[in-house]
Amino acid sequence: MSTTARTSGGTTTDTVYQEQIVTSSAARKVLAVARITIGFTFFWAFIDKVFGLGYATPAERAWINGGTPAQGFIGGIEGPFAGFFQLFANPFGDWLFMLGLLGIGVALIFGAGLKIAAVTGTLLMLLMYLAQFPLVLGGTNPIVDSHWHEALLLIISAVTLAGDTWGVGRIWGRMVGNSWLR
Repeated sequence: MSTTARTSGGTTTDTVYQEQIVTSSAARKVLAVARITIGFTFFWAFIDKVFGLGYATPAERAWINGGTPAQGFIGGIEGPFAGFFQLFANPFGDWLFMLGLLGIGVALIFGAGLKIAAVTGTLLMLLMYLAQFPLVLGGTNPIVDSHWHEALLLIISAVTLAGDTWGVGRIWGRMVGNSWLR
């Protein structure tokens, strides 16, 4: 983020840092931990699907062993949006999904590119939410689930410049200024 001030000689841009948005040192550290945690969640999903570490993905379904990370999920969609998701039931969908997991995870862990990570990650969470829609009765909450929580953490990380604390956001911000790369 940056602020723009008009002067008689033109326009100058001053980069805004997290301390100007979040004045509490403790809050900045909590935001940094939340950013790294949600980043690791995305990064771990990528690693597990690539190598089949046996957590969510067994070794025989690993991407490196010929598994199809997005197609397996898409094949099980039965809700009203099932037809839409079939557009991604192909190798392109696998690559798009995996690059999304990796990019979002790395951006959040390092604290750079948080705006793009927030937008793309929120879109991914929305699509995954819609893939499970309507939510099954008898669950813990028929409307709000973990996809909402993850999307909110992504957005909060971006708007509070959480990458400035324990990340490269400050350096990155000086390099890119007020752009979608921030």
